[in-house]
Amino acid sequence: MDKSFSLWPTQASKQALHVDLFYIFMLAVTAFFTLLIAGLVVFFAVKYRRREGAPPPEKFENVKLELVWTIVPLLISVVMFVWGAKLVVASSKPPENALEIHVIGKQWMWHVQHSNGRREINELTVPVGRPVKLTMQSQDVIHSFFIPAFRCKQDVVPGRFSYLWFEPSEPGEYHLFCAEYCGLQHSGMIGKVKVLPQADYERWLSMSPAGEESMQVAGAKLFSQYGCATCHSQQGPSMAGLYGSERVVWSGTPDKEQKVIADDNYLRESILYSKAKIVKGYSPALMPTFQGLLTEENVSQLIAYIKTVGKDAKLGNEMTPGGRMQDLLPPRPEMKSRNSDSEKRDYK
Repeated sequence: MDKSFSLWPTQASKQALHVDLFYIFMLAVTAFFTLLIAGLVVFFAVKYRRREGAPPPEKFENVKLELVWTIVPLLISVVMFVWGAKLVVASSKPPENALEIHVIGKQWMWHVQHSNGRREINELTVPVGRPVKLTMQSQDVIHSFFIPAFRCKQDVVPGRFSYLWFEPSEPGEYHLFCAEYCGLQHSGMIGKVKVLPQADYERWLSMSPAGEESMQVAGAKLFSQYGCATCHSQQGPSMAGLYGSERVVWSGTPDKEQKVIADDNYLRESILYSKAKIVKGYSPALMPTFQGLLTEENVSQLIAYIKTVGKDAKLGNEMTPGGRMQDLLPPRPEMKSRNSDSEKRDYK
């Protein structure tokens, strides 16, 4: 017998126990009522079967019994709803100190990039005992990021960011799957999650291959390369303190105003589809579209840089994690298409 076989999957995250308890509760309730109802059906069918010459049965009514079999299932259903809703809400709110890692799904692999720029393909290395938040995008079709041992799964949909968080509780290696059929080689889109002690993780993270730069620095270079500072420091809306702030925008026509939060999805839409939401008071003609010019990884890098721009920053001269932005910038080349050599290098 295969000793590695286990009827119940390994619990390797802080959330796994809570998910399992909820699942066991639902399983127990379902089994109890299934056996009870099936047993009563058989019992009553035998006991009250029609006999030859017997008088027709009298009509039976019992209000108390009807109330019991109505109220008890109702209360159990409410308990299931509240318990399940609490798990869903808890799974959608990562702690503020969570370690953020970016993930891009594409046919057929998972591309992972850590904040210092280190990349992984079909592997995810994380520290034990620390909350981890995954900011995920899809480059092509719908994927689903699934780690059974952590009891967490999240769809990764093209055109928007999705999020997933977990807190690994046991060092080791665990399976990583795509749980959404995404094409002919979907079954090969598998990987592994490595959970390391904190010291080992920091050592691993510091051993980045030469040439890899942090997402913020890469974003700062893109910001300059595409001339973003030219408008956003003068006639365009300022980037200073933008991330997380409330913006009043025009959607469609100038008479339809709405308030939006400048989060990841808003910034992504504004970069790739610049005329979808125009900041009130500015002309739609100011901002060019970058659809087809930037990869999903480029968009994540730009957003990572915008997050670092403080309220008092002056674009073009602000400090970045790697030093003064003007010191980081390469000579400005011509715009390249998304099939550039850099993208081929990124995805090996």
